[in-house]
Amino acid sequence: VLYRILKWVKQGIDVHYLTGNHDEMLRKFTGMRLGTLYLENKLLIELDGKKTWIFHGDIFDVTMKHARWLAKLGAIGYDTLILINSFVNFISQKLGRGKISLSKKVKNSVKGAVKFINSFEDTVCDIAAENGYDYVICGHIHHPEIKGVNTKHGHVVYMNSGDWIENLTALEYSNSEWSVYNYFDDPVAKAIEINKKKHVKESAKTMMASLMMELNMKQAASAAGGGNKIEAA
Repeated sequence: VLYRILKWVKQGIDVHYLTGNHDEMLRKFTGMRLGTLYLENKLLIELDGKKTWIFHGDIFDVTMKHARWLAKLGAIGYDTLILINSFVNFISQKLGRGKISLSKKVKNSVKGAVKFINSFEDTVCDIAAENGYDYVICGHIHHPEIKGVNTKHGHVVYMNSGDWIENLTALEYSNSEWSVYNYFDDPVAKAIEINKKKHVKESAKTMMASLMMELNMKQAASAAGGGNKIEAA
């Protein structure tokens, strides 16, 4: 996934990287631009006359703001659960039973988790409507969904991209409509077989070096023409 995103940047396609709680250290570089790669905390765009507010969502997580040690402990627990889940799925697939998601089962069975998700969505939608946004997009809670919400400030469409670790979901905008893409509902994608043994993985260091070389070449060409491709704010 990272390789594909960096390839878009090398091709000159605009990529907006929005920071979240798992890459919080990058927030000090907010506003930096590297070629067509933009590092930001939030993004406001207008599509077909509709205002869309996009951000990660951890800013509305009370735990993240007032009990950071608890949030970090929860993150470690979640990562550990993902590792256990990978082992469980390996055994499950060998037995012909398919994959299961332990974290989703935990979230759906614990009343506190369900209450937290509902509270998170209500807060996000209320603020979005108050600011006159038509759509609000976030992640953080890993709960893919698109739904209309009526608030005291008006109607807003709430969207959550889910994640690409367990749910394998993303949000797509096509033909003036938003939709949730789900890998498990895509027979074409599922039919593609990747030979991991033959697939040569390029390290993050090698990819970044390649990207920087490409951008330096573009910068030199742009400077010769009176422009500048790399900037920071």
